[in-house]
Amino acid sequence: MFAWRRTAVRKRVVVNLADKAFNGVLWAQRGPLLVLRDVQLLEAGRAPQQVDGEVVIERARVEFTQVLASTGGGG
Repeated sequence: MFAWRRTAVRKRVVVNLADKAFNGVLWAQRGPLLVLRDVQLLEAGRAPQQVDGEVVIERARVEFTQVLASTGGGG
C-alpha cells in the first residue's frame, strides 16, 4: 500500500497536510511515521520557514505527497 514511499526515501518531497505542508528530505519511514530532515514549513500567505531538527509526521494526517524532481546536473 505504501510501496511508493520506499522509492521516495532520501528524496526531496512536499508532504501536504490539511492546513500546512512540509518541504524536506524524506529520511525514513518508521511504522505509521514519516521522518523528514532539512525541512521548510509551508503555510498559505507566509514565506517558507526553516525548521530545526527532524519533523515526524503521522502518515494518517497526510493528504498527499509530492516527490520533487531531481535538480542534478545537465543543461
